[in-house]
Amino acid sequence: CFKFSFHSTENHLKIIHMDDFIKVVETIELENYLLDPLAVVKGLRKAAGVDTPFIQHYLGYLSDDTEPHHLVIKPVDTGYITKVIKHRVTVLGVEEGVVLTADGTTVALSPLLLGIEAGLQSTPLGHVRGLYPLTLTKNLGLSFFHHAQSKLPASSSLGPGGCWDNVTAPQVFTLSGVASFATEALITGGMDGVIVGKHVAERTSRPLRLSGLLKEYYNHQLGIGGLDAAPALISQRRRTRFRKLVKQKGLKEFVHSYMDCPAIIPRCMWEAKPYRGIPTLLSLPLSFLFIHHTYEPSQPCLTFYQCSRDMRAMQRFHQDDRGWDDIGYSFVAGSDGYLYEGRGWHWQGAHTKGYNSKGYGVSFIGDYTSSIPSQSTMDLVRHQLAKCATDGVKLVSDFTIHGHRQLVSTSCPGDALYNKIKGWTQFGVRDEVTGVKL
Repeated sequence: CFKFSFHSTENHLKIIHMDDFIKVVETIELENYLLDPLAVVKGLRKAAGVDTPFIQHYLGYLSDDTEPHHLVIKPVDTGYITKVIKHRVTVLGVEEGVVLTADGTTVALSPLLLGIEAGLQSTPLGHVRGLYPLTLTKNLGLSFFHHAQSKLPASSSLGPGGCWDNVTAPQVFTLSGVASFATEALITGGMDGVIVGKHVAERTSRPLRLSGLLKEYYNHQLGIGGLDAAPALISQRRRTRFRKLVKQKGLKEFVHSYMDCPAIIPRCMWEAKPYRGIPTLLSLPLSFLFIHHTYEPSQPCLTFYQCSRDMRAMQRFHQDDRGWDDIGYSFVAGSDGYLYEGRGWHWQGAHTKGYNSKGYGVSFIGDYTSSIPSQSTMDLVRHQLAKCATDGVKLVSDFTIHGHRQLVSTSCPGDALYNKIKGWTQFGVRDEVTGVKL
C-alpha cells in the first residue's frame, strides 16, 4: 500500500494541509472543551483577523476577550491560524489562506469557515442568513465587475489555480497566472462553505465539534464501491452536490467551469515529469472521444495519492519503456471522483495510433476485462467531461465515442467496459472503409 505522511517533519505546523489544520482545531477544542462549535469557529476567525463590516452585517460583531465564551488560543497556534485562514495573494503570486486537502484540491479556509458559521447561526426553520454572499457571490461579483471594467476577456475573470511546492509536505501555493478576485481556491472553499453550511443548518442537532465536521467532509475513506457507495456529504462529491443545491443558473463562465465541467487534477499536482520534445497543438474542436483502460495498473485507485502514484507509473512506462514524449492519454479517470490531466485539452496525445489528432484519449485506471468502473466514474467521462468539452468547443456537438479496439488491434478497453460503452448515446460503429460513424 502506498502511503504518505503529513506529519513527518520536525515542525508539522509549517505544513499547510487540511489534516494539520484539523489537528490544530482539535487541540484548541480540547483546551476550550466547554465551548460549542459556533464559539470555536468565531474564535478562529477572530484570531485570524477576518472581520469586516460586510461580514458583521450577516454574522454580527465578534465578542471581546473578557466574555466567558471567548476562545483561548496559545500563541504558538495563533500564527498558524492566521496563515491558513486569512486570505491574500502576494505580489509574487503566492496565495495564502489556502490548504491542500486529502482529495488533492486546494481550499481557501475563510469562505469555508464563514459558511459553517452562517449555518451554525441559522434559525430553527433552517434559514441561513448571508450564506451565499459570505461564501461565493461577493467574490464572484467583484471578480466579474473588475474584469468588465478592465475590458479583459471573461475567461480571465475566474481563477487561476496553482501548484504546491511539495504535495506531501505543502507549504507554499503559487498561482499559475494573474489572480482574479475569485481564485480557484476561493471558489472551491466557497462551494464547500455553501455545502457544509447548509448541511449544518438543516441538521436536527448541531455538530459536537468543528473538527469532527471537517473530518466527516474531507477525510472520508472510499471503500471498494468507490463513490457509488459513499455518503453524499464528502468533498469528492463537491461539484455534484453543489449543482443539486443551486437550482438556478448563474454566471455562464462559473456554471461552465465549476458546475458542468468535472474537477481535473493538474499535472503539477500528480507530480508529472516534463514533456520531452516539442508538443503538437491540436486543431479544435475535435470529433472523437476514444475510450481506454490502463490494464496496468489493474486496480481502480480510490485516493488522490494512489491515483497520482498510478499516473507517475504510467508516465514512466510511456516515456522510458515506449520512448514517447509524455504519458499518452489526454485525460485519465480515477475512481476517487477526479479526472487527471495527461496531455490535456490542447496537445496531441499518443493514445490511438493514426487518430491522435482527431480525438481525445481518455483512460480509466484499472483492468476492465471482466468488470466495469463504478457508475460515478463512468458518469465523470460520459456526461461531465463530454458536456464540458462540447460547451467549451473542445469537441463538436455530434462527437463520436469509440473504444480503442475499434481503431487499433487491441483488447482495450477490456471486454466488460467495451460492452458497456456500446450502449452510450454517442457510441459509433466505424465503417472500415470511410472511417465514418454509422
